[in-house]
Amino acid sequence: MGLFSRSTQTIGLDIGSSSIKVMELLQDKKNASWRLKTFGMVDLPPEAVVDGAVMNPNVVVDAIRELVDRCKIKTKDVTAAISGHSVIIKRINLPQMSFEELEESIQWEAEQYIPFDINDVNISFQILDDKGDEAGQMEVLLVAARKELVNEYQSLIQEAGLKPRIVDVDAFAVENMFSLNYDAPKELVALVNIGASTVNLNILHNGVTAFTRDVQMGGRQFTEEIQRALGISYEEAEMLKVGGSEEDQDAVIPEEIENILSAVSENLATEVHRSLDFHLSATPGVPLSRVYLSGGAARTPGLARAIGRATGSPIEIADPFRKITIDEREFSPRYLHDKSLQAAVCVGLAMRRVGDQ
Repeated sequence: MGLFSRSTQTIGLDIGSSSIKVMELLQDKKNASWRLKTFGMVDLPPEAVVDGAVMNPNVVVDAIRELVDRCKIKTKDVTAAISGHSVIIKRINLPQMSFEELEESIQWEAEQYIPFDINDVNISFQILDDKGDEAGQMEVLLVAARKELVNEYQSLIQEAGLKPRIVDVDAFAVENMFSLNYDAPKELVALVNIGASTVNLNILHNGVTAFTRDVQMGGRQFTEEIQRALGISYEEAEMLKVGGSEEDQDAVIPEEIENILSAVSENLATEVHRSLDFHLSATPGVPLSRVYLSGGAARTPGLARAIGRATGSPIEIADPFRKITIDEREFSPRYLHDKSLQAAVCVGLAMRRVGDQ
């Protein structure tokens, strides 16, 4: 989490609970455009990563090595991300001060807001509004991550023969992806990234994070319910869940499966709505104008509609590759289309450069 020389390129490495993704993006400084250089992913067995904690380090290290070899990646510097209970993100108000002054006092300031021992966490911050208000207060985004989790990810990356340079947070990586592909919204929008076992929520107000939360639910719930109801293997249930084709939101699926998907979708949508509402009720009069969905489970048949009904907001499926230049001789457009939603975090990570704040 330290600062290094500016703009050293990193590869984005997204260690999810169902798969590992790796990506390299090249930036053209002249016109600020981005080009896809490398993208690959490899599936993980169901119990290798559970709720962000790595249960089987050897499997994960082997998967990273395999992916780096397969994609012929030469870059060693890595940006990875963490999420879940071990990460605390808060917007706080502090007396107006310079960046340097805040750097010196942040440990003490953070202690009042962090439920962990301050010596057990890595702290990072961003000043959101350095002009301050009439009372001489400024807004700061405070991020604290348990050292234990950060160290675990760093050692995995090192064991795979790579160098961990930046540790980001899933919700911010999705925000990075969004800011690259979509114009900064003036209104209130929610970014909802639905992974296999975690939903990352990030509400943006005028393009700045207003609220984040990780909900421990995800695509795995659908698969496990189908597995339990039909007494079949996890792999068979996974195939049934997506109607045999990952990209078809309106796939024709047996009624029994449809009922299971519908029940889990309603639960997940209710949970998303409850979490969003927690923030919205604190800022009455500012309606949520749109919800952007990403993450591999966002394509589960019926889920987008359920979230639309629960939140009462228009839903848009985000396109992480929307403004990225892609050479169709190097990447199959169909493959990228099928995997695009799973690439949301990875795109945001691959944009990071060593030395960024």
